[in-house]
Amino acid sequence: MMSNSSNFSAAGAEEGKKCIVNDQMRPFIVLYILILTVGLPGNLLSAWAFVRCCKAKEKRSAGVYLLNLLVANLLFLGALPFKVLKDLGAAPWSLMVFHCQCSAVVTYISLYASVAFLTFIIVDRHLQDRHSAHSLRLQEPSFAWLLCTVVWLLLLVIMVPNMALPTKQVQVQRYLSCTSLKEELGLSWHTLTVFLNTALFLNASAAVLVSSSLALKHLLRSRSAAARRTLVSVTLMALAYVLSFVPYHAVRTPYTLAQTQVIRDCRTRRQLFLGKEATLVLSVLHVCLDPLLFFHLDPAFRGVIQDLLPCTTHCKAAADMRLRTRRNTQEDQEEGGDSSQL
Repeated sequence: MMSNSSNFSAAGAEEGKKCIVNDQMRPFIVLYILILTVGLPGNLLSAWAFVRCCKAKEKRSAGVYLLNLLVANLLFLGALPFKVLKDLGAAPWSLMVFHCQCSAVVTYISLYASVAFLTFIIVDRHLQDRHSAHSLRLQEPSFAWLLCTVVWLLLLVIMVPNMALPTKQVQVQRYLSCTSLKEELGLSWHTLTVFLNTALFLNASAAVLVSSSLALKHLLRSRSAAARRTLVSVTLMALAYVLSFVPYHAVRTPYTLAQTQVIRDCRTRRQLFLGKEATLVLSVLHVCLDPLLFFHLDPAFRGVIQDLLPCTTHCKAAADMRLRTRRNTQEDQEEGGDSSQL
């Protein structure tokens, strides 16, 4: 008993010497569980609806981007339980290491794929109102698939080395920091990955800014209802993009400096970690709202979902009945007029 107690005290003292930044995760865990509870059913239903209307997806570039955004969401939702278990401290050591090497990387692949596809959707929504030959070429489904393929390949090239590079053995600990597993080469690649992803985000943000500005400029020249609807749609999506991703990237770079020991003050490192986690939650909230985006932007998807609603089906049947009654009444009136003339 004395030996076990002394070993535990020694382990606690050793852990106390380190700067532990991830020991206050419970509020984030609750939020992640809520995101999983709300987001998983919505995105699974969306996947089913996309399968049902897959033929329609071949005709519109927006459908291609929405489908790839859905794939990114499902990747994130598949990786999220591993993060929850690690942050709870309920995962065995091997699962914690697996999260650091694999599921955490999948999380960030999903995050930046979402950044890219949301940007494409915003730009595509703006181009729908341009009607120029150049914009029509950019809206071809084949071009959309090419863009999406390039995004996935680029992210895999950037991120997969974080899974493949060798790791070092560390002592089993309750609060595992994933960077503590990395060799010097792995830590350098991780830092490079962060800056490359930030560059991707900055380019995407520039495209969102330009599209929003051009949509506003076009509205000032046009008073049509269609132009106004397009502007409202682009503006709302751009606002959601800014609120979701800008705070995270404002914190991400200084947090990376803390990970690489450029920032050594423990209090500052803790604050940066908590800021990174809080803004990461904000960044992934979109997985709960994206099914609404699918419903709003894709008529075929909307039709499949509406067919599931009994009220919608009843209202549609009632509308069809009223239309048939109106047509029958008009035909009776026409026949009555013809007979009176005779």
